[in-house]
Amino acid sequence: MSSKGSVVLAYSGGLDTSRYVIAYLAGIGQKKDFEEARKKDISREFVEFIWPAIQSSTLYEDCYLLGTSLTRSCIDCKQVEILQREGAKYVSHGATGKRNDQVRFELTCYSLAPQIKVVAPWRMPEFYNWFKGRNDLMEYAKQRGTPIPVTPKNPWRMDENLVPIIMPPHLYTKTQDPAKAPNTHDIVEIEFKKGVPVKVTNVKDGPPTRPPWSSSCAKRSCGQAQQQLHWRKVPAGIILYHAHLDIKTFTMDWEMHKTKQGLGLKFAELIYTGCWHSSECEFVCPCLAKSQEQAEGKVQVPVLKGQVYILGRESPLSLYNEELVSMNVQGDYEPIDDTGFIINSLRLKEYHHLQSKVTNR
Repeated sequence: MSSKGSVVLAYSGGLDTSRYVIAYLAGIGQKKDFEEARKKDISREFVEFIWPAIQSSTLYEDCYLLGTSLTRSCIDCKQVEILQREGAKYVSHGATGKRNDQVRFELTCYSLAPQIKVVAPWRMPEFYNWFKGRNDLMEYAKQRGTPIPVTPKNPWRMDENLVPIIMPPHLYTKTQDPAKAPNTHDIVEIEFKKGVPVKVTNVKDGPPTRPPWSSSCAKRSCGQAQQQLHWRKVPAGIILYHAHLDIKTFTMDWEMHKTKQGLGLKFAELIYTGCWHSSECEFVCPCLAKSQEQAEGKVQVPVLKGQVYILGRESPLSLYNEELVSMNVQGDYEPIDDTGFIINSLRLKEYHHLQSKVTNR
């Protein structure tokens, strides 16, 4: 029988296919026994995707830290690498037609290997008409004795990597309900260089069971109007996000900061929609990295019952000038120079002058 070609399959667990499969297991920080697959662990590669997101203070739609979105481009970079090494013709994934992951997976694959062919079962009518939903899949697995991690009574999908673990709000596998956490705080000191965390020190130790977590509502990029609720336990991500916000504000010029904010919003959109390898992302990433050259210093962060706040910071590159801002010492600052800023009132005067004309017509 002639070969129909090989498939490099990316899936989190499920049924075998009828084709020959080159197995690829992505280790992105989830707690499973990977001893036999240690050489295939790509956690370190994934970290290189995380750092730019931290540098840019990436937050999609003001609430989502993009831990899951980041993994998809990382996974498919390795998937394409294996495809090229093995001489395979196809890649395949198990993302459903209602999820953003299908877009992220395939845009990465087509960017890195334009000639690639994708096998996406959940977009094949003969497949999705057979399995109308997760209940049908669970019944199919039960009939064939296939072990799966979910049941009708416990159908929750969990997605775990180095940044978040996504699960229902009442489940805690790595964290603790903030209401049940101790009433004393931990304090960690995080050191940054060029916007990247390089060292974490426990200033005040405490039980490691009370990191922050968040919920968010994220739209889908495949054009659907409905929203899907996600509950994310993102301990390190939330702490690093707030610590980085503080150190960059402490060291970054005002106009640079405003420019960087706009680029950060665009970068979040590119990550979310799977455009990591786009021309615009190749432009934005170096700009964001450039903005972080002075983001250096230490930030002390207390953590209490799922909440984070900033205790203090220090930096050799701080923009803070005590004499310049002091209300007790004039120094080199001439108050008469403030008059130049008042010119901004001209446009406000003209705006309200025009409004009064319109009102009196």
